Amino acid sequence: MGSDVSRESDPLDRILSVEIARVTERAAVAAAMLRGRGDERAADQAAVDAMRSELDGLAIDGTVVVGEGERDEAPMLFVGERVGRGGADVDLALDPLEGTTICAKSLPNALSVIAVAARGTLLVVPDVYMEKIAIGPGYADGVVALDRSPRDNLESLAAAKGVPVDRITACILDRPRHAQLIEEIRATGAAIRLIGDGDVAGVIHATDPEGTGIDIYMGIGGAPEGVLAAAAVRCTGGQIQGRLKLNTGEKRNRAEKLGLHDPERIYSLADMVRGDVIFAASGVTDGNLLDGVRFYSNRIETHSLVMDSRNGTLRDMRTRHLGSDVFGR
Repeated sequence: MGSDVSRESDPLDRILSVEIARVTERAAVAAAMLRGRGDERAADQAAVDAMRSELDGLAIDGTVVVGEGERDEAPMLFVGERVGRGGADVDLALDPLEGTTICAKSLPNALSVIAVAARGTLLVVPDVYMEKIAIGPGYADGVVALDRSPRDNLESLAAAKGVPVDRITACILDRPRHAQLIEEIRATGAAIRLIGDGDVAGVIHATDPEGTGIDIYMGIGGAPEGVLAAAAVRCTGGQIQGRLKLNTGEKRNRAEKLGLHDPERIYSLADMVRGDVIFAASGVTDGNLLDGVRFYSNRIETHSLVMDSRNGTLRDMRTRHLGSDVFGR
């Protein structure tokens, strides 16, 4: 895949995928120690602390552009925070624990995720909602679009796949705000897979329909998660569009401060990720995408995906971390 950053000056050339995987592995293990305990805040804080500690050891000069929130809301991994011990000049989009509620309840698809890209190539968004639509690779541009109705999108995708609409499955967050969307989709005959949380995983599922059975992701989730999902789509191939939900003056003002002046703008993949990117995700709980962390008396096992848009690689990594005190356990 192409990049807007020249290969000679590409900071990603100095970053090893195994180093990025180590960051999400450590955060996943920390969160997994608290899964099923019913304490969302504690699980999230454990993941944040672990990820920050691991990032500090990397040879990067990194800036968090998608993180835990604005500085006055997040004491660590806030937007604008600098991380690393110096080196490659990069921007980071991260979510130490995507799915705090599902981790606290030990439900499927909690992840730790991070994306690393050259400085200035990731869209910086406020922590608001974003309407999203995403499909996998192999389709002409414009097969689906946010400015069309759900029926039009599903019929267009079905025609492109050469199947009837009732063979299409859409992934949607199970939220009251999606009641009308769900009704419209079911009226077409398409199937729906509802997920309780974790729309980054939902988008990734849509990029591998043969493996997951999900053909399209639709609905409203977090804008920061939209940028993270776009980073994964950049690596796996496919299409994604996002539109910020700026339904109050306060939200529009926050967007304006980030240079986002058009509240109705639809952002394409190229808008959200303007160059090459490395994306990593580690499972916290078992899910369709990744297995959760496994604890044994003398080792910890993690399951991660590491993707690199520069060469189109996707590494499925199952790692044994040996020793009873691994990751400070």
